[in-house]
Amino acid sequence: MFDAAIRRHIDKPLAAVARRAVALGISANAATAVGFALGMVAAALIAAQLYWVALGVLLASRFLDGLDGAIARQTRLTDVGGYLDITLDFMVYAVIVFAFALAEPQKNALAAAFLTASFMAPAATFLAYAIFAAKHGITTEIRGAKSLYYLGGLTEGFETILTLSLMCALPEWFSVIAVVYAVLCWITAGTRIAAAVATFGPLEMPVTSAPAER
Repeated sequence: MFDAAIRRHIDKPLAAVARRAVALGISANAATAVGFALGMVAAALIAAQLYWVALGVLLASRFLDGLDGAIARQTRLTDVGGYLDITLDFMVYAVIVFAFALAEPQKNALAAAFLTASFMAPAATFLAYAIFAAKHGITTEIRGAKSLYYLGGLTEGFETILTLSLMCALPEWFSVIAVVYAVLCWITAGTRIAAAVATFGPLEMPVTSAPAER
């Protein structure tokens, strides 16, 4: 929801860091891989109930997740890079939530399961929309140059990172935060389904042929 507004403020600083990274020979895929690895470390720290340390590592992970795109835009966007970026993001999000269930199973397991299941709703609607947008040649740069079509909603990248950060800062409130965000995931999925029907439905309507002249 806030990604587009935030991009206006972070694109220039990220581009400056990306230029330095490119000069050092750091590739976009390397930034993606390190960001993913740090996300896994953050999950392990959460499972060990080292929440504030985990928060710092998680934020570093998500910084690299933003940096990889900035590096790619200064070098070249690739399908492999776009694939790794989106799939590893979803893996990090799910594993972070699972880590809270490991940390305190009796308190957190049910809410963690609900949120993990709910993650599937925006993820599936996002990726399916991108597939059919590519099929119909529909593109957008509303979130900057991307390797695949980016469809917004209530639960975009910023909101997800903010939610996971709040969980680390306020672990005693995990269940409440998880349930609220899970509901927002389903609302996002509903709006994306409506957008898909409105966009792709008319494209599949049969063209009525003009009557033959006599």
